Amino acid sequence: MNGYQLRTEKKKEQIMKTAFDLISKYGVDKTSITEISKQARVSPVSIYNYFGSKEELIRMTFIDYMSKIMNEYEKLLEEPIPFQEKLKLLLGSRMNSVDQINVDLIQISNEPSVREHIEAFYKERTIPFFVKLIEQGKQEGDIDPHISIEAALFYIQVFKDALARPGFIAQASPAMLRDIDRLFYYGLIGRGEHSGGERT
Repeated sequence: MNGYQLRTEKKKEQIMKTAFDLISKYGVDKTSITEISKQARVSPVSIYNYFGSKEELIRMTFIDYMSKIMNEYEKLLEEPIPFQEKLKLLLGSRMNSVDQINVDLIQISNEPSVREHIEAFYKERTIPFFVKLIEQGKQEGDIDPHISIEAALFYIQVFKDALARPGFIAQASPAMLRDIDRLFYYGLIGRGEHSGGERT
């Protein structure tokens, strides 16, 4: 990447960060390109040149946010710490994300173009992440070793599909979303009576 491309990427990053902060504070409708350009210290023309429209900027901001969150999770996954501690940190990070992000931005995920990206992201990054997390949990005895990866991924898919239902996120309170996260993560480590040995 040459100097010009690097500067362009940094400007785009600053614009998306500014858009995210403003949308989180004021919502989509009350966040204008003019205000974003003012806070990001770029011209409105530059924003349109990079993103084409306010709608596309918002979509790219959401996608960029998803990627950054997963980067954090993947980094945490590689840390040499016990599974239970790792789970608590992941849950804390998830809850912090719920508190930060505006419902307006989450609703962007229902758009067909964004939904297509989310599905690809789920296959390429989310599934491999959870496979590694589950395997660590099994190795440390926190997840029943008899539970297959296929069953665990089905469990994850059920939560994913429920959260993706039209209108669900808009109706759910932040407190409910945090509770769902707790149910999701701690449901994974639920162990049956045979978890310590062979099934009969």
